[in-house]
Amino acid sequence: MSAFGSLCSDFCVNQKIALKLDLPESREPTLELFDRLRLQLPRLTKVRRTEHEVALESIEGEREFLWVALRQTSIRSGHVNAISTSDAYKIHRAVLGTAPWFLSISPLDIDHIELIFGFDIDTASHRDGIVYEALLANSPLGLLLDCDQDEPIDVQPFVGIALTRGRELQASFEVKTRPQIGRTSGSLGVDPISVYLTVRRTGPLASLDELPTIFATLCGHAERLAEQRVIPYLVMPIRQAIGAE
Repeated sequence: MSAFGSLCSDFCVNQKIALKLDLPESREPTLELFDRLRLQLPRLTKVRRTEHEVALESIEGEREFLWVALRQTSIRSGHVNAISTSDAYKIHRAVLGTAPWFLSISPLDIDHIELIFGFDIDTASHRDGIVYEALLANSPLGLLLDCDQDEPIDVQPFVGIALTRGRELQASFEVKTRPQIGRTSGSLGVDPISVYLTVRRTGPLASLDELPTIFATLCGHAERLAEQRVIPYLVMPIRQAIGAE
C-alpha cells in the first residue's frame, strides 16, 4: 500500500484528458487502443459499456483496481489502491503515450489534463457533521450554524488556486460527503467521506511531445500538495474528528 493509502480506506490516482471535439465513434480505434493498453497492463481484461462510456477494466471486486474509460469528449484512467504512487502512474503514462495516436487527438484538441488524488475515509458517523467539526467549527464560516439547534446536512468545502502566474496550472481541494436530499436526521448511507486533490494543466498544447513533461509536472505538484496541505489540513483533521466520536 502506498504511503498515502495507509491514511485512508481507499486511495486512488486518476487522470482525465478533456477534449474540445468528440472522440471517434467507430469500433476499430477504441478496440485497437484497448488491445495496446492490455499488452502494457495485462490486468486490464474486461470491457464494460454504459450509456455514456466504454471502459477497459481489471477484475471487479479486487481491492487493487485499474480502469480506462472513453466518453464523448474525455479519456479517463485510474488506479485504486496501488502499491505506490509510481506504480499508479503507469496506467496514465500508458494512456498518454498511446491514446492521442489511436484516437487522432491533436494538441489543439486538448482542453486540459488533470491528475487527481482521491482519499476515501470510511466512517459510521454523520458525514457532514464530521466535516463540519473537523474543518469549519469555530471558524467565521462555521458560526453560520447554531450548534444547539442546527444540523449540518451539506458541508462540502471546495477551494481552487492558481499555481502559476498565467493560471495555466491550477489546483483544487475538495471534500465530498455526498449528501442525500430528504434523508432522515442521522442517516449515514454507505459512501465514505472523500477528499480530492486535483492538479490541472490547461491547453491547448504546442505539441504532443509535451505530454510526458506535463504529466511529470502534475505528479510533482500533486505529491507536494498532498504531503504539505491535503494530509495535514484535510485528511488528518477528518480522521481525528472520526476518532473523537
